[in-house]
This record gives sequence, C-alpha cells and structure tokens, in this order.
Amino acid sequence: MTAGAKTSPEQAPIHVLWINAGLSCDGDSVALTAATQPSVEEIALGALPGLPNVAVHWPLIDFECGPQGGADDFLEWFRKADRGELEPFVLVVEGSIPNEEVSGEGYWCGFGNDPATQQPITTNEWIDRLAPKALAVLAAGTCATYGGIHAMAGNPTGAMGVPDYLGWDWKSKAGLPIVCVPGCPIQPDNLAETITYLLYQASGQAPMIPLDEALRPTWLFGRTVHEGCDRAGYYEQGDFAEEYGSEKCIVKLGCWGPVVKCNVPKRGWMDGIGGCPNVGGICIGCTMPGFPDKFMPFMDEPPGGKLSTTVVGPYGAAVRSLRKITGKTLDKEPKWRHRAAELTTGYQGSQR
Repeated sequence: MTAGAKTSPEQAPIHVLWINAGLSCDGDSVALTAATQPSVEEIALGALPGLPNVAVHWPLIDFECGPQGGADDFLEWFRKADRGELEPFVLVVEGSIPNEEVSGEGYWCGFGNDPATQQPITTNEWIDRLAPKALAVLAAGTCATYGGIHAMAGNPTGAMGVPDYLGWDWKSKAGLPIVCVPGCPIQPDNLAETITYLLYQASGQAPMIPLDEALRPTWLFGRTVHEGCDRAGYYEQGDFAEEYGSEKCIVKLGCWGPVVKCNVPKRGWMDGIGGCPNVGGICIGCTMPGFPDKFMPFMDEPPGGKLSTTVVGPYGAAVRSLRKITGKTLDKEPKWRHRAAELTTGYQGSQR
C-alpha cells in the first residue's frame, strides 16, 4: 500500500467497503456524517488535493438499495470483492464481532443473503472472505476496535473487536496492521482523517500509518484527555468540582481524563465545538481497550483519583495562595504612569 505510482483520475477508484452489520448501534456511521475536517462529501467527491478517486459503499448513505441481482444491488460490490473482481479496496468494519462458534443453531449477526441458499451470510464470514483481499482493514468505533459495550462481562455472544478476531499481529496483503479508531461513538474528524490518510497511503503519497500498541493512530491518541483539557489547570491547583455545572476539574465526579488516551478536549466534537469535559461531562474511557468493564461504575471517583487528589491538595492550596499574591501585584499598572511635573519612568536623557 505504500508503494506504487500516484493514482490518476483515469485509474480505477479505490473502493471503500463498509460493513456495519457487527453488534452495533450504527452510532459511528451517524457520527461520521458530522465530520468537517475533512467532510464525507470532500472524501467521496475528491475535493482534497491529490486524493485518489474513491467509490464509497456505505450502507448509511448508499442509494443502491434495489433487489438482489438487480442493477442497484448494494451487496454486489461485496460479492465482486469476494470474487477478486474489485481491487483495490479498503474494508471498514463497524460493530463488535460475535463468536459464532457459540451461537448454536442460529447466528448472532449477518449481512445480506447467500444467492445460492438464500440464507444469511454472517458478518464473521464476510470478514473471513474480504479481509485477506483488502489493502487495509479499518475498525471504526470502540465496538469494532476492542468489543465495547457488547463485549462486557456476562454477555452471551462472546463479542470481541476486529484485532481479537483476526489476531493482533494480523497484516493485510499490503502489509498493514489493522487500523483502530475507537470512540463510543467515534469522534467524527478522527475517523474522516484516518480514512483520508489511508487513501493517500494507498496512492503512494503518505508513509506507513503510525500506530500505537493498541493499533490507534498515534497523532490522534498519543496524549491523554487531561493534557488537552481546559480544566487541567484546576487539577494542578487542587481545585475540584463537587457537583455538576462547575467549571473546575471533575475528577472527583468520576472523570478518567488523566489516564485516557483521547484528543476530544482539544479537537472538540463537531467543527471544533463540544466534547465530553468541554461541556461538563466526565470522561468514561470509551477509547480504551478496557472499556467499559475497567471504568465502571461510572460517576464514581476513580480509585487512583482519590490518591492523586489527596496528594495534590496541599500543594494546590499553597499554589493558589501564592498566585493570589502574585496576581494582585500584576493586576496593577506600573507606578510611574501618572500626571506629575517630574518624570519617574526611569528614562535617562542623553548627556551633553
């Protein structure tokens, strides 16, 4: 995927095959419609400089919804890819992957029917068929990346993320690992930007996508919520909110921001506006592989938070006191700004 000449307008488009038939609420698809940097329209219509031609086959917006075998049969694109007649393509998976080995006589989830048997084709079977043929596999949202809500302890489906299903060391035929963009739901621009990166990489215009140990793009998930949060200054001063609606640090109300890798406070939610702590909501760790089990119960102060807020308390109180003193001296004009017959600015005139 990193090699090869740049794609010209005359060359075949790069297809994006989107499967949203995992265990999911389709929230990540809905979120992507709010992307602005870039927008879905800019990706699909090739409005970005150098972006290769793209054909997006996405259930949320695709108009090809005719009967099976007809001219507008949406699933025919997936069948073409399975037959090796659709290259190149990027496979996007939305929703967690159930363990069909424990589904008994039925199945947990499917995506269309088999024309020969008229029986549902399971989501797992589609992944088995298409992943080895794809240039890249992108897991969109926390359900697809790490299992999410459906993979909680006690679930009957044995749900898991795409890396758990294919293997964490799995590589596409182009040598790319699975690319995970978590979020519950996903931050719109994070997904749009990652798709764009992969398309540029497919046309030889970008280097290998940098990923962390959890297969997340490092430029998006390399910092914690706390490091980009507007409330972080209150934490440093040991000034914590006791109830919702306060502008102070909300760690004591259950925020996991100091340890969760996510860029939402810096990026906002839509067009730079919003995002959990920015609007007073606690971070519940939805971009982390341990979500949700390791972050429950929500709205309780994190165990580490009790220790850290206790330790920072005396330090923060001292800092606040010192800053008040310093602030008073800085909140006044210099003493030489006044009307008088004598110049007191310290100016030294030229000597003759």
